Amino acid sequence: MIELLVVLMIVGILLAIAVSSYLGYTSRAADATAKANIRATLPSIEAYYNDNSSYAGMTIAGLKASYDSGIASGVSFFGAPTASSFCLTSTQAGHTWSIQGPAASATYKNNGTCT
Repeated sequence: MIELLVVLMIVGILLAIAVSSYLGYTSRAADATAKANIRATLPSIEAYYNDNSSYAGMTIAGLKASYDSGIASGVSFFGAPTASSFCLTSTQAGHTWSIQGPAASATYKNNGTCT
């Protein structure tokens, strides 16, 4: 009986380690997916700018219709794009990332507001 309890304790410890590793993995995967969705949308945004000489009036629906129908569903703009800038956000499994554009060296923010 004691041997069985020892085996159950060992299995419980291994499960605790495995569950925490799995949760960390899914969190990192959601972050990477949100960032990848942003990166995949940026060429469409720049194509829009090249055609219109402004980011104003740009919408995700318009980008999907005219430039790339494969833009992910979790991608959106935070606020309205202005003539010279935009804030693009992406949410995946509760993880939201954003990037302020245009900027070749823009960094991702983990807040969805570009600030």
